[in-house]
Amino acid sequence: MTTTLAGWTDELTRTRLHFVTGKGGTGKTTLAASLGLALAGHGRRVLLVEVEGRQGFAQLFDTEPLPYAEQRIASAPNGGEVRALHIDVEAALLEYFEMFYNLGFAGRTLRRMGAIEFATTLAPGLRDVLLTGKIKECVGRTDSDGRHFYDAVVVDAPPTGRVVKFLDVTRALTDLAKTGPIRSQADGVVSLLHSGQTAVHLVTLLEEMPVRETLDAVAELDGADLRPGAVLINRVRPPRLPARSISPAADGRVDADRVRAGLAAAGLDLPDATLDALVTETVEHAGRVEAETTARQQLSESDLPTLELADLSGGVDVAALYELAESLRGQGVR
Repeated sequence: MTTTLAGWTDELTRTRLHFVTGKGGTGKTTLAASLGLALAGHGRRVLLVEVEGRQGFAQLFDTEPLPYAEQRIASAPNGGEVRALHIDVEAALLEYFEMFYNLGFAGRTLRRMGAIEFATTLAPGLRDVLLTGKIKECVGRTDSDGRHFYDAVVVDAPPTGRVVKFLDVTRALTDLAKTGPIRSQADGVVSLLHSGQTAVHLVTLLEEMPVRETLDAVAELDGADLRPGAVLINRVRPPRLPARSISPAADGRVDADRVRAGLAAAGLDLPDATLDALVTETVEHAGRVEAETTARQQLSESDLPTLELADLSGGVDVAALYELAESLRGQGVR
């Protein structure tokens, strides 16, 4: 049986472009933000990028909706900073018109005519090329000293069911012109996404459907020659029973009289209905623990580095993001 690698690897430490994906509801946006905070430690500058139009980062950091501009959104330990960018497809296309075709005014006219929506509908692959092209520009940007402006870029990517199509710019190129600036830019995107600078991390829960989607996504990424990064297991809850008691309890073998005696010894005299509810909850908890053990075994099939994030009972706010980031750093993220 293959075993899951623990912690962040040196190879991932050298990665500069991190895509974070996962089945809807697994917390991929939360972990993308937390990963950005973790990577920004030790004075590093990190950019969070959003491509789905949900303004998830603005909600997490409790700020105004993000414009199509990079702006500081958080600070990190030891002088690091996190900036965020909400990529608007229309604005990105206008930027292309202005940069590569010197059509700034004409582009704005096209927007009023609805031509931009028509263009992205006519060539569906163009939308993803525009989004990934802007990401490439952020990754490759340098300052006056020739150093990368951002030490890392973290993208809240589409869910696992759509992430490979989003990243497979090679296929999208069939919808575009064979030559020209956008084609050249797209070729550069392909080179970046298939390089050692890029990794796709997968967020999952210890539940059957998210685990299955995670494993399917890993296979799809491998098939498209895109590099899976780490598996981020979210909302992990500790077992409340001794290991030797889990299997019997999951089978319904809980001695109610023994439980009653233990509670009485602690000074608790509970009604029968309450005791029955406790026994039922114990059986359900043991069943969940066994199911999570099976899920971990299935995830080990991916043979990817795995990091675990605790379930935050108080919900997710800015303080929780820093808590999750600290947990990621404790597992080697740097």
